[in-house]
Amino acid sequence: MVMFVSETASELILGGVSPYTIDTNQNFQDAIVKLQLEKEKIYEESAKHVKDYDKVLIVYDRGVIDCKAYMTELEFNNALKKLNKNEIELRDKYDAVFHLVSVAKDAKEIYTKENNKARRENVEEAERKDDETLRAWMGHPHLRVIDNSTDFENKMRRLMSEISHVLGEDEPCEIERKFLIEYPDIDYLEKLQNCEKVEIIQTYLKSGDEEIRIRQRGKNGYHTYTKTVKRKISDTKRYETESRITKEEYLNLLLESDTAKHPIRKTRYCLMHNNQYFEIDIYPFWKDKAILEIELSNENQKIEFPKFFKIIKEITGEEEFYNSNLANKKFN
Repeated sequence: MVMFVSETASELILGGVSPYTIDTNQNFQDAIVKLQLEKEKIYEESAKHVKDYDKVLIVYDRGVIDCKAYMTELEFNNALKKLNKNEIELRDKYDAVFHLVSVAKDAKEIYTKENNKARRENVEEAERKDDETLRAWMGHPHLRVIDNSTDFENKMRRLMSEISHVLGEDEPCEIERKFLIEYPDIDYLEKLQNCEKVEIIQTYLKSGDEEIRIRQRGKNGYHTYTKTVKRKISDTKRYETESRITKEEYLNLLLESDTAKHPIRKTRYCLMHNNQYFEIDIYPFWKDKAILEIELSNENQKIEFPKFFKIIKEITGEEEFYNSNLANKKFN
Protein backbone atom coordinates (compact mmCIF):
# COMPACT_ATOMS: atom_id res chain seq x y z
CA MET A 1 0.00 0.00 0.00
CA VAL A 2 1.19 3.52 -0.82
CA MET A 3 0.31 6.61 1.21
CA PHE A 4 0.95 9.93 -0.53
CA VAL A 5 1.39 13.13 1.49
CA SER A 6 0.75 16.35 -0.44
CA GLU A 7 3.12 19.33 -0.43
CA THR A 8 2.69 21.30 2.77
CA ALA A 9 3.76 24.71 1.43
CA SER A 10 1.19 24.65 -1.38
CA GLU A 11 -1.46 23.45 1.07
CA LEU A 12 -0.84 26.43 3.35
CA ILE A 13 -0.49 29.01 0.56
CA LEU A 14 -3.75 27.95 -1.09
CA GLY A 15 -5.38 28.10 2.34
CA GLY A 16 -4.33 31.71 2.85
CA VAL A 17 -1.13 31.22 4.87
CA SER A 18 1.58 32.51 2.55
CA PRO A 19 4.74 34.66 2.41
CA TYR A 20 2.44 37.50 1.33
CA THR A 21 0.02 37.23 4.27
CA ILE A 22 2.38 36.31 7.14
CA ASP A 23 4.50 39.09 8.66
CA THR A 24 7.92 37.39 8.40
CA ASN A 25 9.45 34.56 6.38
CA GLN A 26 10.57 33.01 9.69
CA ASN A 27 6.96 32.68 10.87
CA PHE A 28 5.79 31.35 7.51
CA GLN A 29 8.54 28.72 7.31
CA ASP A 30 7.99 27.77 10.96
CA ALA A 31 4.37 27.04 10.06
CA ILE A 32 5.44 24.79 7.18
CA VAL A 33 7.94 22.88 9.33
CA LYS A 34 5.45 22.35 12.16
CA LEU A 35 2.67 21.17 9.86
CA GLN A 36 5.02 18.92 7.87
CA LEU A 37 6.30 17.18 10.99
CA GLU A 38 2.78 16.77 12.35
CA LYS A 39 1.58 15.26 9.05
CA GLU A 40 4.52 12.88 9.04
CA LYS A 41 3.72 11.80 12.59
CA ILE A 42 0.09 11.13 11.68
CA TYR A 43 0.89 9.15 8.54
CA GLU A 44 3.63 7.09 10.19
CA GLU A 45 1.35 6.26 13.10
CA SER A 46 -1.50 5.39 10.74
CA ALA A 47 0.79 3.12 8.73
CA LYS A 48 1.23 0.95 11.81
CA HIS A 49 -2.50 0.25 11.85
CA VAL A 50 -3.09 -0.51 8.17
CA LYS A 51 -4.87 -3.83 7.67
CA ASP A 52 -4.67 -6.30 4.76
CA TYR A 53 -1.21 -5.07 3.68
CA ASP A 54 2.18 -6.38 4.77
CA LYS A 55 4.07 -3.31 3.52
CA VAL A 56 3.25 0.39 3.57
CA LEU A 57 5.21 2.98 1.60
CA ILE A 58 4.81 6.64 2.59
CA VAL A 59 5.75 9.14 -0.12
CA TYR A 60 6.17 12.78 0.89
CA ASP A 61 5.88 15.46 -1.77
CA ARG A 62 8.75 17.40 -0.20
CA GLY A 63 10.36 16.74 3.14
CA VAL A 64 11.03 19.10 6.00
CA ILE A 65 14.61 19.85 4.87
CA ASP A 66 13.25 21.45 1.67
CA CYS A 67 12.41 24.47 3.83
CA LYS A 68 16.13 25.14 4.23
CA ALA A 69 16.25 26.32 0.60
CA TYR A 70 13.73 29.06 1.43
CA MET A 71 15.37 30.32 4.63
CA THR A 72 18.52 32.08 5.66
CA GLU A 73 20.93 30.07 7.79
CA LEU A 74 19.83 32.08 10.85
CA GLU A 75 16.13 31.43 10.13
CA PHE A 76 16.77 27.71 9.66
CA ASN A 77 18.73 27.47 12.89
CA ASN A 78 15.99 29.37 14.72
CA ALA A 79 13.40 26.92 13.41
CA LEU A 80 15.46 23.95 14.62
CA LYS A 81 15.96 25.56 18.02
CA LYS A 82 12.22 26.17 18.49
CA LEU A 83 11.52 22.50 17.76
CA ASN A 84 14.47 21.22 19.79
CA LYS A 85 15.60 19.31 16.68
CA ASN A 86 18.86 19.04 14.76
CA GLU A 87 19.45 18.98 11.01
CA ILE A 88 21.01 15.49 10.92
CA GLU A 89 18.03 13.99 12.73
CA LEU A 90 15.51 15.65 10.40
CA ARG A 91 17.43 14.95 7.19
CA ASP A 92 18.39 11.33 7.72
CA LYS A 93 15.08 10.10 9.12
CA TYR A 94 13.82 9.59 5.54
CA ASP A 95 14.80 6.23 4.07
CA ALA A 96 15.51 7.78 0.67
CA VAL A 97 15.31 11.15 -1.06
CA PHE A 98 14.44 11.54 -4.75
CA HIS A 99 15.09 14.99 -6.19
CA LEU A 100 13.07 15.63 -9.35
CA VAL A 101 14.94 18.34 -11.21
CA SER A 102 12.72 21.31 -12.08
CA VAL A 103 12.18 21.92 -15.79
CA ALA A 104 13.31 25.46 -14.98
CA LYS A 105 16.85 24.07 -14.99
CA ASP A 106 17.11 22.02 -18.17
CA ALA A 107 13.79 22.38 -20.01
CA LYS A 108 12.97 26.06 -19.53
CA GLU A 109 10.70 26.21 -22.56
CA ILE A 110 8.03 24.13 -20.81
CA TYR A 111 8.25 25.77 -17.36
CA THR A 112 4.84 26.99 -16.23
CA LYS A 113 3.03 28.19 -13.13
CA GLU A 114 -0.34 27.11 -14.46
CA ASN A 115 -0.25 23.62 -12.92
CA ASN A 116 0.17 24.93 -9.37
CA LYS A 117 -1.70 28.05 -8.24
CA ALA A 118 0.63 28.38 -5.25
CA ARG A 119 3.72 28.73 -7.44
CA ARG A 120 5.01 32.30 -7.81
CA GLU A 121 8.66 31.91 -8.93
CA ASN A 122 9.70 32.93 -12.40
CA VAL A 123 11.96 30.53 -14.30
CA GLU A 124 15.21 32.07 -12.98
CA GLU A 125 14.01 31.96 -9.37
CA ALA A 126 12.78 28.39 -9.81
CA GLU A 127 16.14 27.31 -11.20
CA ARG A 128 17.97 28.85 -8.25
CA LYS A 129 15.62 27.26 -5.72
CA ASP A 130 16.06 23.87 -7.38
CA ASP A 131 19.84 24.10 -6.85
CA GLU A 132 19.40 25.24 -3.25
CA THR A 133 16.91 22.47 -2.50
CA LEU A 134 19.25 19.76 -3.79
CA ARG A 135 22.09 21.33 -1.82
CA ALA A 136 20.01 21.17 1.36
CA TRP A 137 19.81 17.37 1.09
CA MET A 138 23.53 16.81 0.52
CA GLY A 139 24.86 14.30 3.03
CA HIS A 140 21.77 12.08 3.03
CA PRO A 141 22.85 8.41 2.72
CA HIS A 142 20.41 7.62 -0.11
CA LEU A 143 19.95 10.58 -2.44
CA ARG A 144 18.91 10.19 -6.09
CA VAL A 145 18.41 12.80 -8.82
CA ILE A 146 15.86 12.39 -11.62
CA ASP A 147 16.60 14.87 -14.42
CA ASN A 148 14.60 15.97 -17.48
CA SER A 149 16.48 13.96 -20.10
CA THR A 150 13.21 12.23 -21.02
CA ASP A 151 9.58 13.31 -21.30
CA PHE A 152 7.48 13.52 -18.14
CA GLU A 153 5.95 10.07 -18.48
CA ASN A 154 9.38 8.44 -18.72
CA LYS A 155 10.67 10.70 -15.96
CA MET A 156 8.01 9.15 -13.71
CA ARG A 157 9.00 5.66 -14.88
CA ARG A 158 12.60 6.40 -13.93
CA LEU A 159 11.43 7.64 -10.54
CA MET A 160 9.45 4.45 -9.97
CA SER A 161 12.48 2.39 -11.02
CA GLU A 162 14.69 4.23 -8.51
CA ILE A 163 12.10 3.77 -5.75
CA SER A 164 11.86 0.05 -6.54
CA HIS A 165 15.64 -0.22 -6.44
CA VAL A 166 15.87 1.43 -3.04
CA LEU A 167 13.02 -0.70 -1.72
CA GLY A 168 14.77 -3.82 -3.02
CA GLU A 169 11.86 -5.23 -4.96
CA ASP A 170 11.89 -8.17 -5.37
CA GLU A 171 15.11 -8.61 -3.39
CA PRO A 172 16.89 -5.87 -1.45
CA CYS A 173 20.27 -5.32 -3.07
CA GLU A 174 22.95 -2.70 -3.56
CA ILE A 175 24.71 -2.11 -6.89
CA GLU A 176 27.94 -0.32 -6.14
CA ARG A 177 31.27 0.40 -7.81
CA LYS A 178 34.39 1.45 -5.93
CA PHE A 179 37.58 3.18 -7.02
CA LEU A 180 40.89 3.84 -5.34
CA ILE A 181 41.81 7.50 -5.88
CA GLU A 182 44.72 9.73 -4.99
CA TYR A 183 44.22 11.60 -1.73
CA PRO A 184 41.90 14.49 -2.67
CA ASP A 185 42.25 18.18 -1.92
CA ILE A 186 40.19 18.34 1.28
CA ASP A 187 40.14 22.14 1.39
CA TYR A 188 38.74 22.19 -2.15
CA LEU A 189 36.05 19.62 -1.31
CA GLU A 190 34.94 21.56 1.75
CA LYS A 191 34.50 24.74 -0.29
CA LEU A 192 32.19 23.08 -2.81
CA GLN A 193 28.53 23.95 -2.35
CA ASN A 194 27.42 20.55 -3.65
CA CYS A 195 29.51 18.62 -1.11
CA GLU A 196 28.72 17.68 2.50
CA LYS A 197 31.03 16.24 5.14
CA VAL A 198 29.88 13.36 7.36
CA GLU A 199 31.72 11.52 10.15
CA ILE A 200 31.19 7.75 10.33
CA ILE A 201 32.08 5.04 12.83
CA GLN A 202 31.10 1.52 11.82
CA THR A 203 31.49 -1.57 13.95
CA TYR A 204 31.21 -5.18 12.80
CA LEU A 205 29.25 -7.69 14.82
CA LYS A 206 29.82 -11.38 15.31
CA SER A 207 28.03 -13.24 12.49
CA GLY A 208 28.14 -16.30 10.26
CA ASP A 209 28.07 -16.09 6.47
CA GLU A 210 26.49 -12.64 6.49
CA GLU A 211 28.22 -9.35 7.25
CA ILE A 212 26.48 -7.41 9.99
CA ARG A 213 27.54 -3.91 10.94
CA ILE A 214 26.21 -1.00 12.94
CA ARG A 215 27.00 2.58 12.06
CA GLN A 216 27.01 5.96 13.77
CA ARG A 217 26.71 8.70 11.16
CA GLY A 218 26.57 12.50 11.52
CA LYS A 219 28.56 15.57 12.49
CA ASN A 220 28.93 18.25 15.16
CA GLY A 221 27.77 15.87 17.88
CA TYR A 222 24.50 14.93 16.13
CA HIS A 223 24.16 11.38 14.82
CA THR A 224 21.82 8.78 13.39
CA TYR A 225 22.28 5.03 13.82
CA THR A 226 21.73 2.10 11.46
CA LYS A 227 22.14 -1.66 11.35
CA THR A 228 23.05 -3.24 8.00
CA VAL A 229 23.13 -6.87 6.89
CA LYS A 230 24.99 -7.71 3.65
CA ARG A 231 25.54 -10.83 1.57
CA LYS A 232 27.60 -10.88 -1.63
CA ILE A 233 25.80 -11.78 -4.88
CA SER A 234 28.47 -10.63 -7.37
CA ASP A 235 31.42 -8.23 -7.46
CA THR A 236 29.08 -5.27 -8.00
CA LYS A 237 25.85 -6.53 -6.47
CA ARG A 238 25.10 -7.36 -2.83
CA TYR A 239 21.99 -8.33 -0.92
CA GLU A 240 21.50 -5.60 1.67
CA THR A 241 18.96 -4.70 4.30
CA GLU A 242 19.36 -1.56 6.35
CA SER A 243 17.29 -0.48 9.32
CA ARG A 244 17.38 2.57 11.56
CA ILE A 245 18.07 1.90 15.22
CA THR A 246 18.01 4.09 18.31
CA LYS A 247 21.11 5.25 20.13
CA GLU A 248 20.24 2.88 22.97
CA GLU A 249 19.97 -0.06 20.55
CA TYR A 250 23.28 0.96 18.98
CA LEU A 251 25.04 1.02 22.35
CA ASN A 252 23.59 -2.38 23.27
CA LEU A 253 24.69 -3.90 19.94
CA LEU A 254 28.23 -2.66 20.55
CA LEU A 255 28.41 -5.40 23.19
CA GLU A 256 28.09 -7.94 20.35
CA SER A 257 30.98 -6.48 18.34
CA ASP A 258 33.52 -8.77 16.71
CA THR A 259 36.61 -8.14 18.85
CA ALA A 260 38.84 -9.44 16.05
CA LYS A 261 37.94 -6.37 13.99
CA HIS A 262 38.76 -2.73 14.71
CA PRO A 263 35.95 -0.16 14.43
CA ILE A 264 36.29 1.74 11.16
CA ARG A 265 36.39 5.52 11.51
CA LYS A 266 36.20 7.57 8.36
CA THR A 267 35.27 11.00 7.07
CA ARG A 268 32.88 10.82 4.15
CA TYR A 269 32.38 13.60 1.61
CA CYS A 270 29.05 13.30 -0.22
CA LEU A 271 29.34 14.99 -3.60
CA MET A 272 26.73 15.58 -6.31
CA HIS A 273 28.24 15.84 -9.80
CA ASN A 274 26.20 15.78 -13.02
CA ASN A 275 23.27 14.33 -11.07
CA GLN A 276 25.38 11.42 -9.78
CA TYR A 277 26.01 11.02 -6.06
CA PHE A 278 29.60 10.18 -5.14
CA GLU A 279 30.88 9.26 -1.68
CA ILE A 280 34.57 9.84 -0.93
CA ASP A 281 35.85 8.05 2.16
CA ILE A 282 38.92 9.45 3.91
CA TYR A 283 40.58 7.05 6.37
CA PRO A 284 42.93 8.24 9.15
CA PHE A 285 45.47 5.53 8.29
CA TRP A 286 45.95 6.60 4.64
CA LYS A 287 47.62 9.87 3.70
CA ASP A 288 48.11 9.13 -0.01
CA LYS A 289 44.84 7.56 -1.13
CA ALA A 290 41.10 7.34 -0.50
CA ILE A 291 38.12 5.34 -1.71
CA LEU A 292 35.44 6.74 -4.00
CA GLU A 293 32.20 4.84 -4.40
CA ILE A 294 28.94 5.30 -6.23
CA GLU A 295 25.69 3.38 -5.92
CA LEU A 296 24.03 2.69 -9.27
CA SER A 297 20.52 1.86 -10.38
CA ASN A 298 21.84 -0.76 -12.82
CA GLU A 299 25.18 -2.47 -13.44
CA ASN A 300 25.67 -0.87 -16.87
CA GLN A 301 25.08 2.73 -15.81
CA LYS A 302 27.73 5.12 -17.11
CA ILE A 303 29.75 7.03 -14.49
CA GLU A 304 30.83 10.63 -15.11
CA PHE A 305 33.71 11.30 -12.73
CA PRO A 306 34.58 14.82 -11.53
CA LYS A 307 37.78 15.87 -13.28
CA PHE A 308 39.51 16.82 -10.05
CA PHE A 309 39.65 13.17 -8.92
CA LYS A 310 42.66 11.12 -9.97
CA ILE A 311 41.62 7.50 -10.32
CA ILE A 312 44.31 4.96 -9.41
CA LYS A 313 42.25 1.88 -10.27
CA GLU A 314 38.83 0.32 -9.89
CA ILE A 315 38.60 -1.86 -6.79
CA THR A 316 35.02 -3.11 -7.15
CA GLY A 317 34.98 -6.67 -5.83
CA GLU A 318 38.55 -6.50 -4.47
CA GLU A 319 38.07 -7.86 -0.96
CA GLU A 320 41.31 -6.28 0.25
CA PHE A 321 39.53 -2.90 0.20
CA TYR A 322 36.28 -3.99 1.84
CA ASN A 323 35.73 -2.07 5.06
CA SER A 324 35.21 -5.38 6.85
CA ASN A 325 38.71 -6.46 5.79
CA LEU A 326 40.28 -3.08 6.53
CA ALA A 327 38.88 -3.59 10.04
CA ASN A 328 41.03 -6.72 10.32
CA LYS A 329 44.24 -4.75 9.81
CA LYS A 330 46.28 -2.79 12.27
CA PHE A 331 47.53 0.50 10.83
CA ASN A 332 50.22 2.63 12.37
